[in-house]
Amino acid sequence: MPVAGPREAPAPAPRKPRRRPIPGALKVIAGLFVLAVAFIVAAIVGGNSGGGEPTSSAPAPPPAESGGGAPAETPPSRPASELGYPEFATANTTRVGGSDPASNAAAAALAAYPSTEPAQRPGAVALADASDWRGAIAASVLIAPPLGAPLLVSEAGGLPEASAQALEALDPQGSRATRGAQAFVLGGAAAPEDAKTTDVGATGIAGAAAIAALRDRLFGSPPKHIVVAPAEQPAFAMPAAAWAARSGDPVLFSNAGALPKATAAALERHPHAPVYVLGPSTAISSRVVREIAKLAGSVHRVAGEDPVANAIELARYARGGFGWNVNDPGHGFVVARSEEPLAAAAAAALSASGAWGPLLLTDDAARLPGAVRGYLLDVKPGYTTDPTRAFYNHVWVIGDQEEIEVTEQGEIDELAALAKIGGGR
Repeated sequence: MPVAGPREAPAPAPRKPRRRPIPGALKVIAGLFVLAVAFIVAAIVGGNSGGGEPTSSAPAPPPAESGGGAPAETPPSRPASELGYPEFATANTTRVGGSDPASNAAAAALAAYPSTEPAQRPGAVALADASDWRGAIAASVLIAPPLGAPLLVSEAGGLPEASAQALEALDPQGSRATRGAQAFVLGGAAAPEDAKTTDVGATGIAGAAAIAALRDRLFGSPPKHIVVAPAEQPAFAMPAAAWAARSGDPVLFSNAGALPKATAAALERHPHAPVYVLGPSTAISSRVVREIAKLAGSVHRVAGEDPVANAIELARYARGGFGWNVNDPGHGFVVARSEEPLAAAAAAALSASGAWGPLLLTDDAARLPGAVRGYLLDVKPGYTTDPTRAFYNHVWVIGDQEEIEVTEQGEIDELAALAKIGGGR
């Protein structure tokens, strides 16, 4: 197997996926959570984030009351799925409902790159080690242009079935931007057979620094900004994945009380790049921020008091070209559980395509946190006379009902829905 870089810890390679023509790839796509529907929704949303109204084949949620205003016969205690509530998609949400990060990453990659024809395929994929959430979040920078390498989840023993099927459908062939590499193999991830790979053997904090160095080589330009995220509190680090995929800014990690040597060395390579520390002082101390200030042109903290608020803060933040600055309607969003750090990396491709947008977090499977509800109300779209000329929000919901129940998806759909404003016709 041609290899573009040495591996520190070779892992057994999985069975080589058989290459199929496009019809076969479509079958693979359909086999991953019946994703054919998802691609249709993603295409509609991606083409209408600022103009046309997104639609869905899913039926509307059942009414809370029957025709005469009396309570519906079905008790509200029954699960929403039993009432006919669409679990996969609503008018304003699409669920990537895998039961594990590998399945969610495969679905997100195929939603961003349907791969039904060569022009829709990525030049390469990034294979992240399932046991290394830090490396996976850092690898999200490889999704950004010009690379466009969506992330798949691998294991030391081989590719999970969902990842293998997605890799077969995506069929990366390498590109000038990837220096011919078809896969970036990170940490202890298994490498595909007979593929040209660029390997990053380090993991964790050192792995993130190595990915930042790889980013510099492939992008051919220094980063505009650098993110330093908490290495010990993953929920505070999760929003960095979506931002890295959207911006191309590398993600480094720091412990709460001391700046790691690998991170310091990476910062020293770019002394003029402003650094943004993600998370409160309980996750990365003020002492560490002062250490970073000695190495960087400037340093700024973006923080919320808890992971939910922290994600919203980055979604709202804007300074010198850094931050989503999403403070008005007409955007995409991704919602994931704060307990699943790999979900942030798995879904990052959805923040860098279609209706690009930030990652928001929920810490409850059944109910949306009040802070997220308030934020989505602030950016809720509206119209006065013509809904077809309005701006629209769309939300990707990551995980199955164990992670986010359909009742919470219903809340999200309501908050993202276009609303009539005023008395115009």
